[in-house]
Amino acid sequence: MPRRILSKITTATATALIFAVVLSSVVRATDTPKERTQPRPAPAMPFVPSEELVYEGEFTKMLLRGINIAELRFTAQRTAPAAAAEGQEAAPAPLLLTTDVTSKGFFPKLFGMSFKFHAESQVEPNDFYALRTSKRDEQGKRVRTSETVFDQQGRKVEYTERDPNNEAQAPRVITAVLDGPTQDIVSALYFMRTQPLTPGQNFSILVSDSGRTFQVPAKVVAEKKKLKSVLGKVEVVRVDVELFGPGRPVEEGKGKMSIWVTSDDRHVPVRARLSHDIGTLDINLKSIQRQDAPQLAQR
Repeated sequence: MPRRILSKITTATATALIFAVVLSSVVRATDTPKERTQPRPAPAMPFVPSEELVYEGEFTKMLLRGINIAELRFTAQRTAPAAAAEGQEAAPAPLLLTTDVTSKGFFPKLFGMSFKFHAESQVEPNDFYALRTSKRDEQGKRVRTSETVFDQQGRKVEYTERDPNNEAQAPRVITAVLDGPTQDIVSALYFMRTQPLTPGQNFSILVSDSGRTFQVPAKVVAEKKKLKSVLGKVEVVRVDVELFGPGRPVEEGKGKMSIWVTSDDRHVPVRARLSHDIGTLDINLKSIQRQDAPQLAQR
């Protein structure tokens, strides 16, 4: 398999939960912020003051079934507010969201390489949009670091990528236009969790990654049966996402993705399934921790 296609699929492994869940949001990305004299209250956020979600990724293809290949870890925490100048109110502290995806188990033998992905996102906590994103992507010996700066008011995003193994090489810089409030691959998951989910609705949201922006459609489907998970048997909705195809985050090959989210106020993603030409990836919740409940569930 060409490395560029594998790169897209491993990135999809890291972002499968993120893209699929957020696209069911009832807030469209094409809505622009309206001027107001008073800031609106911050949205209800079930993942603050802190939360950690840990997932396992299992690969299936023909005789290979349920092979553990990756661990995904998502962390959210509220940062301390910056000191305010005399006579002024302190600006709201941004949220810090992190994602770590690491290959494990059979992955190096299966694909002939290992990978490690780390991303950090700063998010404006009231209107909830991305402010700045930093990433480190390691695929075997290949390493790339990047930073994305979102200028939501100026409607532009600037992406800068560097090769730490070749400091003499000039960074790659991409600037794109933003058509409205935009999420990155980290903030998208958490943005959705602040919104209600409406089965039967079709939505799309604007997501920026690696200097490109994508409108990704999705459909929310009600599930009749409860889903067995580390949280017990829970009521869920399923979100089907058009992640693959021209103009989508993964352009090569054919694929399908679905994700299952609890129907309660926490909107916890408990399972995702990513099907592609190379096989099927099942992502299942392994554990969840919160500051106010040190361990809600752990296998």
